[in-house]
Amino acid sequence: MKSIPHHLLKKIIEEALIEDIGTGDITTDSIVPEDMRSKAIILAKDDGIIAGLPIAKEVFKYLDADVKFNEKCKDGDSIRRGDIILEIYGKTRAIFSGERTALNFLQRLSGIATYTRRCVDIVSPYNVKILDTRKTTPLLRILEKYAVKIGGGENHRFALYDMVLIKDNHIKFAGSITEAIKRVKKNLSHIYKIEVEVTNIEELKEALENNVDIVLLDNMDLKTIEECVKIAKGKALIEVSGGISIENLEPIAKLGVDFISMGKLTHSVKCLDLSLEIE
Repeated sequence: MKSIPHHLLKKIIEEALIEDIGTGDITTDSIVPEDMRSKAIILAKDDGIIAGLPIAKEVFKYLDADVKFNEKCKDGDSIRRGDIILEIYGKTRAIFSGERTALNFLQRLSGIATYTRRCVDIVSPYNVKILDTRKTTPLLRILEKYAVKIGGGENHRFALYDMVLIKDNHIKFAGSITEAIKRVKKNLSHIYKIEVEVTNIEELKEALENNVDIVLLDNMDLKTIEECVKIAKGKALIEVSGGISIENLEPIAKLGVDFISMGKLTHSVKCLDLSLEIE
């Protein structure tokens, strides 16, 4: 997901501004004259990867159709503490009222991109792709998955409708991996890829016997992952998930897996520190 459809972005921004401004910014509107115009800058207070500039700009455009920008970098660029990210020229009220919403988007998405880039750099020598998950902020998934792409990661399925992923509860309900796959193939077109979550070697073998496209090795230790790779390589793509962190990324990548999926990319990432200053 390298871009965000404008109609979806507009809807997200509208809701965010309604939440923050509501019936009006009573402080700003009491202090700042309506016709006042100003210049402001967004400043980096930490090192990282910038992501979300188009979203931040749309926030200010929504409040001031005549606002102008001077971009000092673009999404995906490395930034250093003290760098100016964006110059903004527009109505002072719009800048003040849009500041928090714009920064909230920009800081969170830049945090996601920064952490993703760290992970991608670690596994890059091993031809392994870093994937995100559905562990995203409700209603902001499209933005957060965009930030993962900006950081160099790849998007797993966007939602429940675009790929089959048979998990442990599905298997329990169906009675077996084989029966779960049988029901999927009976009810869905062949165009959908089928991925099955497995927790041990016996489950892996059963999944492979049913010609699945991808096996998800869930919460396995390194020794078990290594054994599973020997069995599954060339028969299905291999994804590893569960308890993944910066510390164990490289040992897992060395084992020859194809993908490592990380909920941490989006569900508990630290925002990048940025600020807006009026000049």
